Amino acid sequence: MQDYLKGLNERQRDAVTSTEGPLMIVAGAGSGKTKVLTTRIAHLMAKGVDAFNILSLTFTNKAAAEMKERVEHILANREARNLYIGTFHSVFARILRAEAHRIGYPNSFTIYDTDDAKSVVKTVTQELNLDVQHYKPNAVYNRISGAKNGLVTAGEYKNDYHIQQEDMRANRPMIGHIYEAYQKRCFKNGAMDFDDLLFKFYELLKTTPEVLHKYQHKFKYIMIDEYQDTNPAQYEIIKLLAAAHENVCVVGDDAQSIYAFRGATIQNILQFQQDYTDAKVIKLEQNYRSTQSILTVANEIIKNNKGQIPKTLFTENAAGEKIRLVRTMSDNEEGKFIADAILEQKLRNHFKNKEFALLYRTNAQSRAFEESLRRHNIPYTIFGGISFYQRKEIKDFIAYLRLVVNPKDEEALKRIINYPVRGIGKTSVDRAVLAANEGNISMWEVLEAAPMFGFKAGTLQAIEEFVLMIRSFKSMLETKNAYDIAFHVGKQTGFVKELFNDKSTEGVQRYENVQELLNSIKEFTETPMSEESGEVGDKGLAAYLQQIVLLTDADQKDPDADTVKLMTIHAAKGLEFPVVFVGGLEEGLFPNAMSLNTREELEEERRLFYVAVTRAKTRLYLTYANTRYRFGQLIQSDSSRFITEIPETHIDVSFAGGGVKNQKSSSWGQGNAFERMQRGFGGNSSAPEKTAVSTLVSNNKPKEVAHTASANFVPSDPATLKEGMRVEHQKFGFGEVLKLEGSSHNPVATIKFEQNGEKKIMLNYAKLMIVS
Repeated sequence: MQDYLKGLNERQRDAVTSTEGPLMIVAGAGSGKTKVLTTRIAHLMAKGVDAFNILSLTFTNKAAAEMKERVEHILANREARNLYIGTFHSVFARILRAEAHRIGYPNSFTIYDTDDAKSVVKTVTQELNLDVQHYKPNAVYNRISGAKNGLVTAGEYKNDYHIQQEDMRANRPMIGHIYEAYQKRCFKNGAMDFDDLLFKFYELLKTTPEVLHKYQHKFKYIMIDEYQDTNPAQYEIIKLLAAAHENVCVVGDDAQSIYAFRGATIQNILQFQQDYTDAKVIKLEQNYRSTQSILTVANEIIKNNKGQIPKTLFTENAAGEKIRLVRTMSDNEEGKFIADAILEQKLRNHFKNKEFALLYRTNAQSRAFEESLRRHNIPYTIFGGISFYQRKEIKDFIAYLRLVVNPKDEEALKRIINYPVRGIGKTSVDRAVLAANEGNISMWEVLEAAPMFGFKAGTLQAIEEFVLMIRSFKSMLETKNAYDIAFHVGKQTGFVKELFNDKSTEGVQRYENVQELLNSIKEFTETPMSEESGEVGDKGLAAYLQQIVLLTDADQKDPDADTVKLMTIHAAKGLEFPVVFVGGLEEGLFPNAMSLNTREELEEERRLFYVAVTRAKTRLYLTYANTRYRFGQLIQSDSSRFITEIPETHIDVSFAGGGVKNQKSSSWGQGNAFERMQRGFGGNSSAPEKTAVSTLVSNNKPKEVAHTASANFVPSDPATLKEGMRVEHQKFGFGEVLKLEGSSHNPVATIKFEQNGEKKIMLNYAKLMIVS
């Protein structure tokens, strides 16, 4: 047996050595899928498969780089650098750089980030004389993005009856026209947005048979990581590329499919065996990350989903501590408890800051946690905050570099044509844009022929000097590396000097940020191998720009910094930490109130909870608050329905500030954790551990009876609710509306439920179905 196979368990070894034909590896959380993938690649190469014939697609550049390093280590040679390993976007961008001319794009096309794309949407919306406040760029861009992920062209969008009906109901019937104008503008600018890297790559394969044949036979072995996160466009592209050899291996976990809002569809992994009837399926169920207690909780949670590939995680690790479930009076108290718990764990068990993660459902929840961590002087890093590359001074400088590579890039040109100030004002820019639109040429072409367009003498001279300067930069592309050009641009434009002369605190920070950018470009040019930025050894400016625009937030943060990590659960996927806190486990927050309209949405929320739980290695805390400020109002919160799915034998329950109730010595009755929590530790009020919480919860509070919503449950419009109506609540069951009160913005209903008594329900958050 080869040495690299010795450290694998039986199922992992089977996955590595099953190289021919379609294969689906269902990899449970912490089951070693990265090890399997990298060993599988090494095994293929050891068998004689050329590295150039292997395509491996991931979802972060960091994961791709790690895989290459591992393969090199296993084989003890440098052949791994010839592998096509990278994100869907980076690999397809790399191929499009060579093939884009076949579909009319320059090979030096610009890749627009989300801000650039929304700016173009706003521009074309205004040019169509539509109200930007009504056709908000963010909403329109998301609609266009969804269409592209579904491989719907602008023409198909405009002519599809059902799509048009949706837009009519949303009172935005002109989105199809904006989509069409947006695509034309991007094409004229020689630019693609992120979605176009998939959309246009698919178009390339479908419309140029010679290109499809080339890459079908180049990529004889295809592997896709995190297959459950693929969208329809990625799915169709993989089917096309794999059609010749069908040596396609997909690795994923349906229980971790959490990106429907990005267009991902769980159906891709659920129907793999229908697409490839001879597919082999291997389940990796042994977990190497977590304690058995954590895994038992995870298994119990996910078994409530109907749409899944059944599996049961197990481990040879220790049973570990029970899960801590903590209820607090408020969101601020929740933050304080977590900060105190971190300090306690650091003192008792000598954990480092970086071994803690604090996860939440929405970014807005971070405020209370941040305040508490700051008060306790605990250093932290927020994943999902403003990116270094989104800072104004960085985007300005990069706009110069983009323009050097692609002068047709109108967004970059408008951004820096008069920065630093050079006498080309807004009126002149508007004239150039208008002339470009009327002549169906690029704004740069207007500037190159400026004497023909009637600019004033002073403006004309400034434009001609600007054009000459950009041309001089462009002449360096063939002979100079990215850093030499960037340094020259910063000096000759006066950009760096402008920042240096600003001695304010903000000015100094902006100057330092640009210096840091130059440092990163220098590092790029001096790194022996440029990961996923183009051909091996490419140190050019275009290669650098492609690398940074395709960075994910996970790629930009340093996971090894000794700080507590704060992030949404979505951002935590793929990561692991010894100690994990999951905050805000309240109904309407997690599961999110916007995700309770269908079973599919609820099941995705449950998968999100499953992902949160399985990030923990040794200790897991689940917390929620009685009250929380949301949308400027203090609201009463009910604990999440997901708490009811946690097995009582693996959980310890406490209130922040009170002692933990040890289950082995408890006398507070039977039932699951949620039911016991709702009883407020009823019983012997003289027990010392109850003293701290006796003022928080009435000992006379009746036990709530959990209710399963009807299969046909559809929330009714709260505005149609009237006193005397019979309604159904997803959690409390059936009841009668006794009274309606409160303002029109915050209506409250008093409802007498058949099994759970009288309750006041805030209609902005709870969902009720009118029964009669």
